[in-house]
Amino acid sequence: MPARLKVLTPDALASAQAAADTKALVKHYLAVLEQRAPGKSVEVRVPPYAAVQVIPGVRHTRGTPPAVVETDADTWLSVATGRTTWHEALDSGRVVASGERTDLSPYLPLG
Repeated sequence: MPARLKVLTPDALASAQAAADTKALVKHYLAVLEQRAPGKSVEVRVPPYAAVQVIPGVRHTRGTPPAVVETDADTWLSVATGRTTWHEALDSGRVVASGERTDLSPYLPLG
């Protein structure tokens, strides 16, 4: 007997599409950052969607990176597109940055 397919309500379908769009946009802007700031010294994390290593300097290969930037998807998209400045997001606590070379302001906005 074939498995039953779950029928999505219009609201559930819209929510799923929005989540897919967010994931695609986060990955796109992280890829743009990789092109503009090539390197491996800072890990930029936007959980649960993606993480990239950027910025020239000492290469990180194992364990916890010495320089990490972490934020949520909405904040990442906001700083990537210039709706929020890097320093506004950092000062408000929506971005957590630790270690050397974690100031991404020279590379932002991306779009």
